Amino acid sequence: MSFEIEKGEGFKLIGSRLSQESLIKSIAVFKTYALLTGNARKFLPGRYELSPSMSVPEIIATLTRGGRSDVFVTIPEGSTVKDIDLTLSEAGVIEKGSVASFSFEHLRGDYAFLGTVSSLEGFLFPDSYYFDRDSDAETIVRRMLDTFSEKAWTLLSSDRSWYEKLILASFLEREVPEFGDRQIVAGILEKRIGIDMPLQVDATITYIKCEGRIKDCEDPVARKSDFQIPSPYNTYERLGYTPTPISNPGAAAIRAAVSPVETPYLYYLSASETKETHFSRTLEEHNANRFKYL
Repeated sequence: MSFEIEKGEGFKLIGSRLSQESLIKSIAVFKTYALLTGNARKFLPGRYELSPSMSVPEIIATLTRGGRSDVFVTIPEGSTVKDIDLTLSEAGVIEKGSVASFSFEHLRGDYAFLGTVSSLEGFLFPDSYYFDRDSDAETIVRRMLDTFSEKAWTLLSSDRSWYEKLILASFLEREVPEFGDRQIVAGILEKRIGIDMPLQVDATITYIKCEGRIKDCEDPVARKSDFQIPSPYNTYERLGYTPTPISNPGAAAIRAAVSPVETPYLYYLSASETKETHFSRTLEEHNANRFKYL
């Protein structure tokens, strides 16, 4: 299991935490051995992989050799660029704002999919990473773009309208939890595009209201009074897709976006309590579902 020593921690506190996590059986034995061997002041900050099966001498030897200084960070699917920036800054990986404000023009030649896009939104692939503390923004962005290239670009690259698929996947990631339902919703939204009907995706309104930062947004709920907010991201007021993705989708959402399912449905909603997706063919049916599930 992972065990981390913070800078400045004394061996008594370290022993106490080792005991609390059941990595040692006796604090007294740990302290005595550390003092007798001269290692009490030699414990080094870092992250270590320890096991309850290790003896006290083995644990002390490990903790005095120096552990990993990097940080394990999980970026949830559906995070925005600003959310990712906040998560990384809270973990001590970057200076706050450095990823959100990163200029990526010079990276276009290294990543074909950046082409002429105007934003990194959608390309910072959500995954679990080990990052060094106090990293520069370019190191972080390149690492996440490399992961996008490996796990997402392979799903998108053969589609001529791949950027629209990525935008669609970002909608699905924010609005629909189940893969099969995502495929149906992808078909619904593409049908709306085909008949010049506004997409009416509530998640785009939330993206506007929260100014692209969903993680710490105080009021993320899209209400009817918000549907007239002037913005190119307002899918109630404007036809077509948003200028960029509204989140960084995972592989499952991307797979759903590139494999839409055609159905008779034209409307969908997520139940407020269960988050289950309900579909309807007509506006009358949709309004009945709204009354029933919202």
